[in-house]
Amino acid sequence: MNRIDVEGRRAVVTGGAQGIGRAVAERLIAGGATVTLWDRDRGLVERAAEETGASFVEVDLTDWAAVRSAAARTEAEMGGVDILVNNAGVAGANATVAEYDVAEWRRVMAVNLDGPFHCCKALVPGMTARGYGRIVNVASIAGKEGNPNASAYSASKAGVIALTKSLGKELADQDIAVNCVTPAAAKTAIFDQMTEEHIEYMLSKIPRGRFVTVEEVAAMIAWLASSECSFTTGGVFDLSGGRATY
Repeated sequence: MNRIDVEGRRAVVTGGAQGIGRAVAERLIAGGATVTLWDRDRGLVERAAEETGASFVEVDLTDWAAVRSAAARTEAEMGGVDILVNNAGVAGANATVAEYDVAEWRRVMAVNLDGPFHCCKALVPGMTARGYGRIVNVASIAGKEGNPNASAYSASKAGVIALTKSLGKELADQDIAVNCVTPAAAKTAIFDQMTEEHIEYMLSKIPRGRFVTVEEVAAMIAWLASSECSFTTGGVFDLSGGRATY
């Protein structure tokens, strides 16, 4: 593993207790960053923080007031936030649009799309005031391709891509880069929310014939979170194993 220099940077990683979020936190810490994990599962995030050397805040990202409070606390404790990785997400139920539960649709949107919006809204003002920032949003190849029987997840991740592009343009005249990654599925706890049929469908669509690893996702995110990513903003970086067609 090469070392990506984020020495002295202060980072927030949402959904950092496990999976991609934890791998990102570990990679940023290895590069010299100080990391705070934001997660709603106190037991998991407390253990992850202890094992990685990160700090943590228990927070429900769907609650704007809670995110605003977490941002104020984190900025006070860290002296500011330079890097935001919006990773927290849920898969949601597998069902056709006609059969999709309305409450479940709203839950998926609240976590996957409202959450990143809340975090950006809370932390961008500080980045603007300091004149520096790197934001990386974790979308999905489903946001570009649309997976059948996963309309809420696909639509929410398409929203994350659009949010990335809008915010990237808003901040383009500053040293604040906003990009996103669109990985194929990785074997994480999110698989527990999916049917076996849906997991097999996703695997069948990946030309490489395997799922992406969390370490592979973290490697790309770490570079996008570094000062070397100084020109590209509003970009979408594929980790689809050859699935993406545009």
